[in-house]
Amino acid sequence: MAQVSLTINERRYQIACEDGQEAHLSRLAAYVDRRIGELVASVGQVGDAQLLVMVSLLIADELSDAYGESETLRAADQGAAARFEAEETLGSGMDALANRIEDVAAKLKEA
Repeated sequence: MAQVSLTINERRYQIACEDGQEAHLSRLAAYVDRRIGELVASVGQVGDAQLLVMVSLLIADELSDAYGESETLRAADQGAAARFEAEETLGSGMDALANRIEDVAAKLKEA
């Protein structure tokens, strides 16, 4: 287990993480620290606990929006895949029909 020293709102925290995740955890902490800095700039220092709750709610809201966008994109991709499949099926059906028409035309010429 690795240990990472993080600074959020000018306070240092020692956090354990899996080996190899140190840089990722540091980026996450930097993001949280930036968001707290934005809150402090707008509401002032209202206490660590309240700031952490507020920034948690803001980040949860961002995550909720991202999930919503992801679901919208996933649904659009599924719709596009269904349309593509329908077009392929229609194209195959049209090819088969064209072959049948050509067969009938050839038989009519023979007769």
